[in-house]
Amino acid sequence: MTMDAPDPRFVDAVLDWRPTWLLARLLLVGAYLLGGLVKLTDWPGAVAEQAHFGMHPPALWAALTIAVELVGPVLILAGRWVWLGAGMLGVFTLLAACTANAFWTLPPGPERFGATNAFFEHLGLIGGFVLAALVAEQAKRRG
Repeated sequence: MTMDAPDPRFVDAVLDWRPTWLLARLLLVGAYLLGGLVKLTDWPGAVAEQAHFGMHPPALWAALTIAVELVGPVLILAGRWVWLGAGMLGVFTLLAACTANAFWTLPPGPERFGATNAFFEHLGLIGGFVLAALVAEQAKRRG
């Protein structure tokens, strides 16, 4: 197969299927939306989580986290200001990865291995947010 061969029909069918774009965005932001809802319904747990990661004052950081985890996904899912929602979640994800998965501070071993994997998985999510913003912008430019 050459690089300029057409896509298989089933690939075109999936990519052209209108719900694919919504489903892809939901898969990208679902964990954040769920996390925000869980934190919203368990405020003491949300504050304790921020304190665990050394964020002070923890209540302020819990409120900011909930706002980002709810507003960012809603913007992306609504298809309005996708760049803003993606940017919010991208910056949040980078800060969270550096705070919760600082593998460079850990000694070699299983804990460092897990933190390293989680850190780079989070970088992959950031790439997904950039792609979502790019796709939304291209669709907007095409009208």
